[in-house]
Formats: sequence, C-alpha cells, structure tokens
Amino acid sequence: MENFSLILAIVVVTALAFDFTNGFHDTANAMATTISTGALKPKVAVAMSAALNLVGAFLSVEVANTISKGLVDEAGIRPEVIFAALVGAILWNLVTWLVGLPSSSSHALMGGLIGATVASAGFGAVHGDVLVTKVLLPAVAAPIVAGVAAMIGTRLSYTMSRKADGKAAEKGFRTGQIASAGLVSLAHGTNDAQKTMGVITLALVAGGVVAPDSDPPTWVILSAGLAIALGTYIGGWRIIRTMGKGLTELRPQQGFAAQTSAATAILASSHLGFSLSTTHVVSGSVMGAGLGRKGGVVRWSTATRMLVAWVLTLPAAALVAAGAESVTDLGDWGTAVVAVFLVAASATIWKLSRRQVVDATNVNDTEEPAGVVTTAIAAVTPPPAATISEDLTATVPAPAPTATPDQAAPATPPAATV
Repeated sequence: MENFSLILAIVVVTALAFDFTNGFHDTANAMATTISTGALKPKVAVAMSAALNLVGAFLSVEVANTISKGLVDEAGIRPEVIFAALVGAILWNLVTWLVGLPSSSSHALMGGLIGATVASAGFGAVHGDVLVTKVLLPAVAAPIVAGVAAMIGTRLSYTMSRKADGKAAEKGFRTGQIASAGLVSLAHGTNDAQKTMGVITLALVAGGVVAPDSDPPTWVILSAGLAIALGTYIGGWRIIRTMGKGLTELRPQQGFAAQTSAATAILASSHLGFSLSTTHVVSGSVMGAGLGRKGGVVRWSTATRMLVAWVLTLPAAALVAAGAESVTDLGDWGTAVVAVFLVAASATIWKLSRRQVVDATNVNDTEEPAGVVTTAIAAVTPPPAATISEDLTATVPAPAPTATPDQAAPATPPAATV
C-alpha cells in the first residue's frame, strides 16, 4: 500500500461515488414494479433491495474481471484515465436521473472507460472483440430475450390463475413479486457492483498497488457493495416512477413474470462474465409483460425516449470522458479542474431536481401521458363487460319521465270566478 498516491485515492473515491449513483439510478430495476403494484411499501422495498445488493456483491467476480482485465489494455493506463472515465459515467447517470430516464449505468461506465482510454492511448488500447461479444451483443439480445420470456410468463400466469378467485390470485402473485424482486436485487448486486470493483482494481493495477491480472481485493468488494447498497436505499424515485407507471400499467401477474424473467437473464449473464445492463433487461421484461396481458399496452412514446437514451449512452459518456482526459493530461492542476467541474455539475443537477421533488410519498401519484400509438390501441381494445355497462349508465341520459293523466297539467288555467 506504499504506492497508494493521492490521485489513486481520488480515483477510488470517485469510483465509489459512481457506484452510489449506480445504486439509486438502478433501484427501479428491482423495485419499480413491486412498488407500482402495491406488493411492497416504497421504503420497505428500497431497504430490502439495498440489503440484497450488498449480499450480491460477494457472489462473483467474473464481471469485475471482464472490466479490469478484458475491455482495455492495462499497460499504459494511468489512474487519471480511469478518473476521467468515471467523470463521464457519473454525469450521464445524473442527467438521465434528472429527466427520469432508465438508461444504463453499465454502458455509461463502459463508454467513459473507452473514451478516456482512446484519448490517452489510442483505439488500439481497446479490445474490440471483448467490447462486441461481452458488451454490445448482450445489450441487444438481453432485452429481447427477457421481453419474450416475460410475455410468455405473463400469459401463463393469467392462464393458471383463470379459475382462481381474483383477489386471492392477485395476493399470491404479489407475494411472488416480493421473492422475484429480491432475486433481481441480488442479481443487480452481483452484476453491477462488480463493475465498480473492476474499475477500482484496474486503477490499483495502473497505480502499481496490485499485480496485473489480480482479482479484486476483499476491501474493494466490501466497499463497492456498501456504496451500491447505500445508493439503492436512497432510491431513484424519478426513474422508479417512469419504470413502474410510465412504461405500462402492470398488475401483480405481470410484475411477477417481468421480475422473474429479468432476474434469470441477469444471473445467467453474470455467471458468464457479460457486462450486462440490468436496465435494458428489466425494461425489456416490463414491456414484454405489458404486451403479454390481453388488452395491455405499452406507452411507446416513453419506450422511444428510453431507446434514444440507450443509444446515446456509450458515445455521450465517451465524449465527456475523452474531454476530461484531455484536461487531466495537462497535469495536477488539470485533474483539479476536472474534479471541481464534476462537483459543481453534480450540485447543479441536484439543485435542479429540487424544483419538482419525487420521493416515496408521491412516486405512484401520476402516470406518463399516453402516446398516439397507445391511445389508438386502447381505442380498438374492447373493455370488460362491466366497464361497458358502467360507461353506458354514466353517458346515456335517462328518458324524461312521462306524466300520468292524473298528474298532467291543465292545458288552460281555470276560469276566474266572478
């Protein structure tokens, strides 16, 4: 530890700050559907998710090794490069959180690392085969696979509960949701906390503290797990609202299917060392669950905005990180300038978020307005018979009462009596 310099300490603290933003940015992945369907109270949900994220951080180091050993060439990577990468990732996380968009923290980190590395050592320092096979291809395939699985799971859930009492079935699926949400939280800690572990380990290798090809030290695993757990407990309520209410309206059967499908995909990818975006997986499963229920619709306007954010994540974070790396390359004062900029920008974003506060008390109050496609689908989807009856009663005016002969008013007033 004698080589633990000031810049290396700054990198470790910044990496843990990113891990914290990753936690509150991705709380929605595990708990948005559980909160929106009423399976758990908001504060209870985020506390449970935080604890399981911490446990999940200790289950594997495969994803951490993908980042620290596979994505970029360790040789020639300075701690300043990793600091610049983290700046790009943190700022993208905060901007998308401010507007309530569920973008990928994982891809923000990947983009930042790639941009800073290219700015420092050129394109040759990025391992393109690892980027394609373990980052880009899973980003495309995972939400599709999870979405199809959730759609099938939703239909099976409704089929199996068709003859059951409606309230009893919903209660049972809400209980199932709690278990599946816990599994997603565990999977998120296993996958996403490892990314910060990998970045810190890469910085330690670059600073000469640990040998190349080393696994993350125990203190790195513990600190990364605690940081992501704390961020999860804070709760990214803006993104929880979008994921739980803005994308589609979920019922307990759909929430259970969506979370089970997402957890399975995330845990499988973690075992294989894929740096998977849990946001992509959960969003795909939520949309699949929305389409799996008869008459269910997805708000494609919200989905389109999310897709745009997904596409922009890698290049946007890479550009910011490349700019930060160019400034840090000027020396210690350049690194100080970037650090001050990061703090000032983060404080500004936080201040802007206070203009319209979203928290545990109002996270389910409003929904995203329906888009054109959603409105058109809803218009041609026949509502249940009970709803039709109620609508007719409310909209068709009752016939005017017909007076009986005894009640009829005289055509002319009686003659005045003289």
